[in-house]
Amino acid sequence: MSQVVFAARNRVSGGSKEAGRLRRAGRIPAVIYGRKSGVVSIDLDAKEFMTGVKGISESTIVKVEVDGQVHEAFVKDTQRDIRDGRILHVDFYEVEGGTLLRARVSVHIHGNPIGVREGGILEAPLHDIEVECLPKDLPERLDVDIAELKVNQSIHVRDLALGEGVRLISNPDQVVALVKFAKAEAAAAVEESAAVEGAAAAAPAAGAAPAAEKKA
Repeated sequence: MSQVVFAARNRVSGGSKEAGRLRRAGRIPAVIYGRKSGVVSIDLDAKEFMTGVKGISESTIVKVEVDGQVHEAFVKDTQRDIRDGRILHVDFYEVEGGTLLRARVSVHIHGNPIGVREGGILEAPLHDIEVECLPKDLPERLDVDIAELKVNQSIHVRDLALGEGVRLISNPDQVVALVKFAKAEAAAAVEESAAVEGAAAAAPAAGAAPAAEKKA
């Protein structure tokens, strides 16, 4: 996937009136937050941004070109109109090429587990993990194949292939995906186990005489 590039302009004046004027002109007010450059106020073409932002995640690094200067950044936040979903404002967070960063990377599972085909239930409680790496090593997403998972098997964060130069920050023991018995099957298994134990307890010990014979 080629890197997404947004063309932007410096925005000198602020305030709600100016923001409204920009939106009516088909542009989006935005801000780039940088470690060294501070805060840069910009505006973007609304249609170009809506097209470019499709399919990217919080861990996708994009380029923002502002009057000839290029900023590499994350799209950290978008504010939308609750009535029509129109984007009202965008926050970018600038990254530095040779500086370690921490970011959350989305986790996507795919495949139909063996355990599910055998009647089990799939649980996938984790949607992203936190990692530390250089911007060039940051994965856009992590794809996890769960097709071989059987009942009572699981995949944990520690099992994920992160790639060279990427250090895990999240808890390695977190569950990414697991397959377990359906509730009805689990209850039946417990009942069956209890019945077997009860029968074993009721049966006389091997070689022991019946109670009536002992009394005689």
